[in-house]
Amino acid sequence: MLFKFRYIKEYPFSIIIILVITYLTLSQPMEIGRLLFKGWDKFAHFAMYGTLSGVFWIEFLLKHRKKQVNYLYAMVGGVLYPVLFGGFLEICQRYFTHYRSGDWWDFLSNMGGVVLATLIAWYALRPWIMKNS
Repeated sequence: MLFKFRYIKEYPFSIIIILVITYLTLSQPMEIGRLLFKGWDKFAHFAMYGTLSGVFWIEFLLKHRKKQVNYLYAMVGGVLYPVLFGGFLEICQRYFTHYRSGDWWDFLSNMGGVVLATLIAWYALRPWIMKNS
């Protein structure tokens, strides 16, 4: 089975964020962008994917705080999946909507958010959670 339903129970906030990002990315764009600063959408991409990765890391670290784990799985869930997901949604914007366009700079902003969240999780959250468990 490709998708295991236990992930819904183990990572509920990550799943909710995935659904919200999917909706915001593929829905009709809001007019709020004209009121904000230039490049605000790149910041939004950075924040959305940083949040996705960060929340995944928090859920993973809290779930596995009392046992030895293979962090390769966490890297796949906290880094690889968000990056691939962001790329997939950029492709979907380009080819399946007429009101959005896929953008390499959006994709790079997604990756930047993932990298920052992973660095914070690895060097700050992981030691703190392991120490306090």
